[in-house]
Amino acid sequence: MPSYDLIIRGGTIVDGTGEARFTGDVAIKGGLIAAVGTFKGDATDEIDATGKIVTPGFVDVHTHYDGQATWDQEMAPSSWHGVTTAVMGNCGVGFAPAAPDRHNWLIGLMEGVEDIPGTALAEGMKWDWETFPEYLDALERLPRSIDVGTHVPHGAVRAYVLGDREQPGAIPTADDIQKMADIVEDGVRAGALGFSTSRTVLHRSIDGEVVPGTTATKEELIEIGRAMGRVGHGVFEMASDMRREWDEFGWMGALSRETGLPCTYAALQSIAKEMPLDEQIACMRAENDNGANIVAQIALRGNGIIMAWQGTVNPFRLRPSFQAISELPWEQQKAKLLDPAFKAKLLSEQNDFSQVNQDIIGLIMVVCGGWTMQFEMDPDFNYEPQADESIAARAAAAGVSADEYAYNLLCRDEGKGFIYLPILNYADGNLDFLEALQHSDDTVNSLSDGGAHCGTICDAASPTFMLQHWVRDRKRGGKISLENAIKRQCRDTARLYGLDDRGIIAPGYLADLNVIDLDKVKLGKPWLAFDLPAGGKRLLQKAEGYVCTIKTGVVTFKDGAWTGATPGGLIRGPQRADLLEAAE
Repeated sequence: MPSYDLIIRGGTIVDGTGEARFTGDVAIKGGLIAAVGTFKGDATDEIDATGKIVTPGFVDVHTHYDGQATWDQEMAPSSWHGVTTAVMGNCGVGFAPAAPDRHNWLIGLMEGVEDIPGTALAEGMKWDWETFPEYLDALERLPRSIDVGTHVPHGAVRAYVLGDREQPGAIPTADDIQKMADIVEDGVRAGALGFSTSRTVLHRSIDGEVVPGTTATKEELIEIGRAMGRVGHGVFEMASDMRREWDEFGWMGALSRETGLPCTYAALQSIAKEMPLDEQIACMRAENDNGANIVAQIALRGNGIIMAWQGTVNPFRLRPSFQAISELPWEQQKAKLLDPAFKAKLLSEQNDFSQVNQDIIGLIMVVCGGWTMQFEMDPDFNYEPQADESIAARAAAAGVSADEYAYNLLCRDEGKGFIYLPILNYADGNLDFLEALQHSDDTVNSLSDGGAHCGTICDAASPTFMLQHWVRDRKRGGKISLENAIKRQCRDTARLYGLDDRGIIAPGYLADLNVIDLDKVKLGKPWLAFDLPAGGKRLLQKAEGYVCTIKTGVVTFKDGAWTGATPGGLIRGPQRADLLEAAE
């Protein structure tokens, strides 16, 4: 009888610890890593990894698969990019607890904040839960290609407790706050990995209202955080505009010190944030120097939108002529857009900003005419474009207006052209500011938003971008080492959420692994698919270079294709690896 279930032979092992790579074998038995090194034992199956790198499976701690995880077993697109563990329920949005009369409200909140088609959510979800523990039970019933864990989301909790009183600016009573804290405590005891909230004007429901957490007081947030403290584990996750009067770092520091639990926030260069990123990092470190545990989640490229005629956003969406055709079937829209007369009429018009909320008018003006900040997506686009690649620069070189150049670009490939607009993280026109942050223990690589922003981005490809751009190809500044990149996407993200059974290649850890041909790693061209329930759209992006992905010892993806295997499940609370027993 074979000694092992699977052996990966002769690969360059990058073990997730940050230590130097080495050549060796990885043996798997019973879903765990049984041995690492050079040995002669036999196995039921073997994979020849000669010339390839072997890494832990990627752990993505910022996704929004809250609805998709209830019906989809493949869990694309994150699973296409080496992710074997995804944490969802971020930014205060999710679907539990859910009173029967609040289903549509929760869908509208998710659709507005995360650009997930409401029709897809309405058709895809069975709503066979009401409480948060019942939602976890529903997640557990469906096997998947990856593991999922989740937060208790503030928006759903507030809606459940306040009911129709949940309006922008609503002030909960002390009894309301206690009920919210009790729900969070019950959710974390049942297996939630933490609690999440959102406090940014950029996050709005489909009706344009700010999300519930935006106006919450620090007293409400701290009391909810204390609920996790009573359980003894959990992460407090937040997106915020970081207004100085809110003193976000002050109360996060106090909460972290009191409970001993980590707080984590989305750290971005943003026009919506009053506090610059360097000031955010300095405030965080001042609190950490005083005994707090606050961790900044950083993205590895400009966060923004990919604009297309069929996408959620395009630069001409507020022109009267486009609005007149915006509800037509695509083929009819395309016929109009490719008509020279229609084009001339639209380009002669002004944007109608009267319908835009004034809190985000600056952002909308950039979308509709910030040509120096918008970039043509060439076939080998690398997401760190230079100024001479902007729509404004290329239009000037071509001798046409920027409006016309952008319009023509979107009409390429039968109306399937793309424009990239990095709204966040690109204020300097480069990514240099991220170099030092990728060597800091108080930051983690994150913010992929996998499963969200379906019509505007596909940052679920972030792990592949990390390998292709930051490790191998970056030319405009410094790179990061392969060892550091893998550590940050595996061990560091796993440790933040107490998932101590994964993220490292060593005996006793979960056999979650990637075998990658680093020389061939390449992001594919994004495309719009209409494959969600009810024909909902989403931007997708595949990758080359993944030889295989393995989840708990089972090959789930081979040469980029799903094998149909579903060894993944639900993570309930912190996880530990019994290393000594497994090593024996």
